[in-house]
Amino acid sequence: MLRIDDLWKSYGDEEVLRGVDLEVARGDVEVLVGPSGSGKSTLLRCLNRLTDVDSGQIYLDDMEVTAPDTNPNIVRQQIGMVFQDINLFAHLTARKNVTLGLRKVRDFSKAEARERADAELARVGLADQADSYPAQLSGGQKQRVGIARALAMDPEVMLFDEPTSALDPELSNEVLDVMSELVAEGMTMVVVTHEMRFARGGATGITFLAEGEIVERGPPDQLFENPTHERTVQFFQSIRHD
Repeated sequence: MLRIDDLWKSYGDEEVLRGVDLEVARGDVEVLVGPSGSGKSTLLRCLNRLTDVDSGQIYLDDMEVTAPDTNPNIVRQQIGMVFQDINLFAHLTARKNVTLGLRKVRDFSKAEARERADAELARVGLADQADSYPAQLSGGQKQRVGIARALAMDPEVMLFDEPTSALDPELSNEVLDVMSELVAEGMTMVVVTHEMRFARGGATGITFLAEGEIVERGPPDQLFENPTHERTVQFFQSIRHD
């Protein structure tokens, strides 16, 4: 359902993505791993048009995401994203953070948006925090509101960019539990994470990137236990020692 063909992206003289090809089937959970600066987050941002590509194509089913006449707002309805930085509006309650996109983009009525928001907040275990402001929530709760906000748009694919990197282990587990539930529901996901337990237990495939290129891709057991490329071996040996 999601196809990336020969994707290139540079910032100035720095080539961040160099000819990336990747296919993700419906219901798959693809985890992107690699050293810092390997292009993982840039690839996610290209997938939902937060960053424009230099060349190459991205397709979601029959829609070319990268086509000049494709509306980015339509793309972002279908490809939801949860960010490393928890980008909630501080002056809005959890419920209103979720309803904002439904009202502005999907043209939901106030009642419809409220009903959807409350359902998605319940889905991530925050039914009792709908009227709380971000300052009243823990980091894990705020990130779960971010997940509810993305889910409310009823996306075909969910992107996660290091969603637990700013959280301590206990709060990280709150977020990972929600992500694991989405895996169980069959949500198609592309995830950038250093949480190797999630990668090993939740992924259908792991893609290892270095210097803007896909070095190796395969099922979790293969990459963790029997990688074929020396650069992949080095990476997994280094994270075992962390």
